[in-house]
Amino acid sequence: MEHQLSSRRLQREAHTVAAMIRRYCRDHHHTTDRLCADCAELLAYARRRLTRCPFQERKTTCGKCPVHCYAPAMRERIREVMRYAGPRMLFSHPLLALMHLLDGLRKPGPRA
Repeated sequence: MEHQLSSRRLQREAHTVAAMIRRYCRDHHHTTDRLCADCAELLAYARRRLTRCPFQERKTTCGKCPVHCYAPAMRERIREVMRYAGPRMLFSHPLLALMHLLDGLRKPGPRA
């Protein structure tokens, strides 16, 4: 059963990562209205990681987090997606990109 994200902050982060994965999938796997199986798996994995984050709404971005909860292979996959889609988000989703940059400046709070 899928867990709900506990805060608007985490919901926004889930929306941001979904937008990045959609952009990556569309441009690299030539999909149109849905994700390929590999990208859908990555999105589901990222969402599970967010629901289980020990910092919850007090978290920084995953790349700056002191706890790396992604498995090494999945971590490399999400890095590849973010390296590609991150800069392009400024044009397609400028508000999400700005909020993601600001979230990266946060220091993680105590674990929930």
